[in-house]
Amino acid sequence: MSTPKVELVKLNELNCWRISDGRAQLVVAQQGAQVLSYQRDDNEHPLIWPNDQALFNQGKSVRAGVPVCWPWFGNLARNPQSVQGMRRPGTEPAPAHGLVRGRDWQLMEIDSSGDEIRVDFSLPEAQGDLPGWPHNVELRLSIALGEHLKISLTSLNLGSETVTISQALHSYFAVSDVRQVSVEGVAGLRYVETLEDWQERTQQGDLRFTGETDRIYLQTPAQLSIVDPAWQRRITLTSSGSNSAVIWNPWAERAAQFSDMADDGWKDMLCIETANVLDDIVELKPGANHTLGLSLSSSPL
Repeated sequence: MSTPKVELVKLNELNCWRISDGRAQLVVAQQGAQVLSYQRDDNEHPLIWPNDQALFNQGKSVRAGVPVCWPWFGNLARNPQSVQGMRRPGTEPAPAHGLVRGRDWQLMEIDSSGDEIRVDFSLPEAQGDLPGWPHNVELRLSIALGEHLKISLTSLNLGSETVTISQALHSYFAVSDVRQVSVEGVAGLRYVETLEDWQERTQQGDLRFTGETDRIYLQTPAQLSIVDPAWQRRITLTSSGSNSAVIWNPWAERAAQFSDMADDGWKDMLCIETANVLDDIVELKPGANHTLGLSLSSSPL
């Protein structure tokens, strides 16, 4: 492997690192330990959606890349009672997608040994200092840049009581036109249709997109794929520590309401979020740990 190149860069208010190894380039922000972009050098199209309207402001998650949702996903009130009960009552309203996306993580190490460059982050605040969430969890995120992009989020319960969480790696993928792509691996799966009273349904065939989509797929396999005929490629997601996935696209009307997305930005993005949600929550007994993992790769059709 060639000697990796690591540069400190500033995107508006956010401190970031740009890392390249001769095969691919990665940009990751200190805030949220959030991957902001990933592109293989032999691929003219990025894998991660390059949102040209993204806002890089302190305290606000960037609508791009791979935000980390933890210790709950989505609206806390929609989570199981065991997850809701982890939050101290009487505190200010719970923000969507948890407490860690807008916080600066601590860079532990950038290691280029072997065939990968590994970037490790930790969030010391998760050990009892998150607002309204008084639990002692060692939270680490590891990003490996090599033949594939690998992201792993590890939670270790250092406290004396069981901690229950939901979580997600909220990945935004670049596509030629969401109306022309499909998702393989979901046929026959049960899913929750959140846009229609959270009804449970069964997926018929591959998933194609004709309007706003916000579905929670249950008992998902370890591998899902985005098939993009116009760009003649397949993006493959391989997950571990997860039995659920959220697939989301806001479509035109919803996208027009976002200040950090172009009105037509919905056309060239698709979110597939590797998750632990609904019945697929994580229960950490004292001393127990759990790792949510995602590996991304692309190949020609």
